[in-house]
Amino acid sequence: MSLAADPELRPSLRLQRRFDAPRELLWRAWSRPEIMVQWMGPVEWPAVSAVADFRVGGAWRICLRSPDTGEELWQGGVYREIDAPRRLVFTFKWEGDNHEDGAPVDTLVTVELTEAGDGTLMDFTHAGLKNAESVAGHAHGWASTADRLEAWLAANPG
Repeated sequence: MSLAADPELRPSLRLQRRFDAPRELLWRAWSRPEIMVQWMGPVEWPAVSAVADFRVGGAWRICLRSPDTGEELWQGGVYREIDAPRRLVFTFKWEGDNHEDGAPVDTLVTVELTEAGDGTLMDFTHAGLKNAESVAGHAHGWASTADRLEAWLAANPG
């Protein structure tokens, strides 16, 4: 088996972030498409559409759009594990080949939410990325997305 074919052997990205919000609110933000569309995507590629069949085996799909060019990037996957309000695991794959990563590959995202005093610690892993450049690009994208999530949480405290 080649390195590129096995997601477990490809590089991973891990981010940790503490939010000043209850875990249940973060869980809602990750589990409801009508909320996901409000914060998902980096600032330069915000989500404009999100649909999700939120159950193990259910599919999700999000469209990101550049406000500057109008170009769209589609991503999607399948929910693999849902343990409310603690753990969410889903596959992630870009659609088409217009993403900077080139041809899409299957990857795996794990989001763990832990109560941390009056806030929540999010431990985020995106495994199976193509290479170091993909890790760097996704690190920027997910960090910017987390900034947008933080702003959404501040504007929607309950």
